[in-house]
Amino acid sequence: MAQQLAALFLTVCIAIPAAIGKPNILFILADDLGVMDVGFMGDQRYDTPNLDRLAAEGIVFTEAYAPASNCAPSRAAILSGKVAPRTGVYTVNSSERGRTKDRKLIPTPNTLYLSDDIVTIADVLKAEGYTTGQIGKWHVSEDPKQQGIGVNIAGTALGYSKSYFSPYKNPALKDGPTGEYLTDRLTDEAISFIDLRKSAPFFLYLPYYTVHTPLQAREDLLVRYEGREDLNPTYAAMVAALDKNVGRLLRYLEQSGLSENTLVVFSSDNGGVTKFSSQDPYRSGKGSYYEGGIRVPLTIRWPGTIDPGSQSSIPVTGLDLYPTFIEATGGPALLHRSTDNATDGVSLMPLITGSGDIPERALFWHFPIYLDSKGTADARDPLFRTRPGSVMRLGDWKLHEFFEDGGLELFNLNDDVGERHNLVDKHPDKLTELHDMLIVWRKEVGTPVPAKLNPEYRAP
Repeated sequence: MAQQLAALFLTVCIAIPAAIGKPNILFILADDLGVMDVGFMGDQRYDTPNLDRLAAEGIVFTEAYAPASNCAPSRAAILSGKVAPRTGVYTVNSSERGRTKDRKLIPTPNTLYLSDDIVTIADVLKAEGYTTGQIGKWHVSEDPKQQGIGVNIAGTALGYSKSYFSPYKNPALKDGPTGEYLTDRLTDEAISFIDLRKSAPFFLYLPYYTVHTPLQAREDLLVRYEGREDLNPTYAAMVAALDKNVGRLLRYLEQSGLSENTLVVFSSDNGGVTKFSSQDPYRSGKGSYYEGGIRVPLTIRWPGTIDPGSQSSIPVTGLDLYPTFIEATGGPALLHRSTDNATDGVSLMPLITGSGDIPERALFWHFPIYLDSKGTADARDPLFRTRPGSVMRLGDWKLHEFFEDGGLELFNLNDDVGERHNLVDKHPDKLTELHDMLIVWRKEVGTPVPAKLNPEYRAP
């Protein structure tokens, strides 16, 4: 890793002379926040005025996707710019989820943590001279400082907070006064981080724990939603707390004179949990590779570079943030040299600057394991949110392949965003085209396809 970083640093120095005015990056990532849980994506159930303002002042990607449908693999992909088959991180904990007798295939073993050998976006920007920090949920290794993070607050391998109220029981976060709210505290820490380092460019990754379980909310916000039948009051109050704290950050940037030179990104790591928040019209939610499980909100603000009120309906993914951040901070030369074509995303700079489009491409997901249902609505079956398979999208078309039975599902998202009408029989040519592309992609990334039967399987 040290040799990689030394080479990277030399590359950076050669590619980019010492620059004044390199943009700061504030990357805010919510946890389990669904695409339909914010106002700027068209749902008015929740109060998100600050997020809506952020979106109005930048660009909204109306068809943005998470790289995976649950927490750890999505975060590993975002931070590395690599699809799950290249990181080996497919899920949280074991790949053998659910009852043994219900699993027809032996799933691919899961890699728990992001390898130290993988160069993260924090590694790249640190080598470029950025102060790097992460405040909140890390979830991809034991120690964020092994992945280019200079300052870590509250980040561990754990994928959730044991409490949203102090004492937090988090070894990487000192307890505050009894009753202090975690989302507020992380914002306090973020403001302190920026305030101490605002004289030089910074990269702050701010992955809030909210709105992941346990559902716990501030009483002053909870009372606003009590008695509402169209939403979960506690969940709504947690969304409101997230929004209020984003507002605090935006006001701090403005008051400190940092807004103009700070690229602010807001997104989520996967789709929403249907038990708490419906993602209609999208099918299913977290853990599923139907649209409700992988569609996420994504907005980027960069005053003077992004025209306020911009929108893009081009399908994009969290994988694209890695090359976007690199190009935004160092230009195309740095992007080319530092990544060495090693990322699976593409830079969104042409879209956010309005200078052009990105080439049409297919988006791919691969999930060679099992993920038990836990009450997820609209899954393929009641036992599993996801069974082993691959998924791809090209244009309006989306293909699901299921490895247990060879099942295929083909949907036209323009006509059927809820993925209700399987078109495999009506469009055999399109099915063949996409399936061939999916097979080629799996070979290119060297991904495992589980095929060995589980001897303990018992058919229902």
